[in-house]
Order: sequence, then structure tokens, then C-alpha cells
Amino acid sequence: MAFSDNVKALREKKGYSQAELARLASVSQPTVNDYEKGKKLPTIVTGVDLAKALGVTVEELVCGSGK
Repeated sequence: MAFSDNVKALREKKGYSQAELARLASVSQPTVNDYEKGKKLPTIVTGVDLAKALGVTVEELVCGSGK
């Protein structure tokens, strides 16, 4: 599964809106949308913040849980 798919699936599993995830990861909602559409990739620091907000490891966020 691609990073973009992982972000969306994990966000939805947590029941977060894009705006809620954006707030938790200190990015804008359009940025979360861009991640989910595969238009952008986060910096390493933002990736760590996203993983923390979603309650997963960075590896799970990048590779998915079904490695």
C-alpha cells in the first residue's frame, strides 16, 4: 500500500477528519489532503508527527501494517 493510502486508511480508522489530523500533526488541512492524494510527501519530522497522531510507528505509516 502506498504512503498516501496508509495516511487515509489510518486517519479513517481513528475517526479523524483531515482537519483534526492536520491539527494534531501541526500541518494544514490542504497538506493532509495532498498527502492522501499522493501530491506531497512529508518531511521526516512531519512524518514522525503524523505517526504519533495516528498512534502508529513511522514504519507502519510508510509501509503499512501488512508488510
